[in-house]
Amino acid sequence: MTYENSLTFAQKLDQSDPLRSFRDRFHIPRHNDREAIYLCGNSLGLQPKTARAAVEQELAIWQNLGVEGWFEVPEGTDQPWLRYHDTCKKALGEIVGATPAEVCPMNALTVNLHLLLASFYRPTANKNKILTIKGDFPSDQYALETHVKQHGLQPSEVIIEIAPHPDDQLIHTTDIQNAIAEHADSLAVIWMSGLNYYTGQVYNMAAIAETAKRHCIPVGFDLAHAIGNVPLRLHDWGVDFATWCSYKYLNGGPGAVSGVFVHEKHHEQNLPRLAGWWGYREDRRFEMTPGFLPAPGADGWQISTPNILALSLHRAAITITAEAGIVALRQKSEQLTGYLEYILSPFTDIQILTPDDPNQRGCQLSLLVRKKGRELFTYLTEQGIIGDWREPDCIRLAPTPLYNTFEEVWRVGEALKAFL
Repeated sequence: MTYENSLTFAQKLDQSDPLRSFRDRFHIPRHNDREAIYLCGNSLGLQPKTARAAVEQELAIWQNLGVEGWFEVPEGTDQPWLRYHDTCKKALGEIVGATPAEVCPMNALTVNLHLLLASFYRPTANKNKILTIKGDFPSDQYALETHVKQHGLQPSEVIIEIAPHPDDQLIHTTDIQNAIAEHADSLAVIWMSGLNYYTGQVYNMAAIAETAKRHCIPVGFDLAHAIGNVPLRLHDWGVDFATWCSYKYLNGGPGAVSGVFVHEKHHEQNLPRLAGWWGYREDRRFEMTPGFLPAPGADGWQISTPNILALSLHRAAITITAEAGIVALRQKSEQLTGYLEYILSPFTDIQILTPDDPNQRGCQLSLLVRKKGRELFTYLTEQGIIGDWREPDCIRLAPTPLYNTFEEVWRVGEALKAFL
């Protein structure tokens, strides 16, 4: 697409946007009595207007039925609380490219990562190493370190980190593939983000999974910044396991419920796991007998009674994403992010760290501003442009296709002109 730096051009793009009506389904924060330009969906997505009613419906069931809400199906609902998570599976499967049996909403991301590592990190004397990327999100690093120590191993000796190239600060697919091949005889598992939280780089998960499969090494992905942002085909790619949060591009609310993916090829393998009663076979769960019998599919990795109020927000949010469709969202995202890149191009004080190849990025552009970066971020915030600051000199801006507009992107450029 050929872009123009004008308000008229931006407004024409908005008028022809097939997803423009979805913005009206979210509450837009306000700044100085006008709508803020909210470019922080990569940290916390906006509140769907259906969220309040979704929670109030479950509060009413609790009020009127008490414990019977677990078993009764009140008028206007489709499942008792006992089966509530099932109502999220179809939409989740569509969003991550999986069958409903391969996904389950539950817990929080790092909790799920610990549960999945208990199943998929099974070190032996000869194969005990973990391959990951350097500078991945800290929570993931801490989880890997603790699992290594639980097995009596030293993280410095076992965890292999692939470092970014010093010239572009990116990790190339070939770097990852070469590292897998080089360490194949000693690798027990591969774990990494599907999309880098800091640089905004999308990794070629399909190619990485194919290489891992060729060397018979299980591979898992942290999809916190990828889910709802870029197309995912976890089942077709042969990814072994994954987890994510749903408060960024899925708009599930602060600290919203996470979810897991476990490929169907592992469902009958009776993998070791850290068990809890909600992961027990549902038809026998209330027998309260010893000996864990996992529920079929990804449901067997559940551990605790689900938070129904959180799930109600989750379902309300992912319904919107599934309705919009990841294909249409991706098409608009590429245009929005491309327009932001175009608007930023005249500013020589700003270096875009995120790859310029649309296939290697999602909504987010990470801007390195080495002079007055913090001042610029503060100025943008004062102008009602809400982004995200990362030390020491990075501003992350994420034009999100569900609710951001091309006019908003143009106005970011006008604010930068005034400052720079």
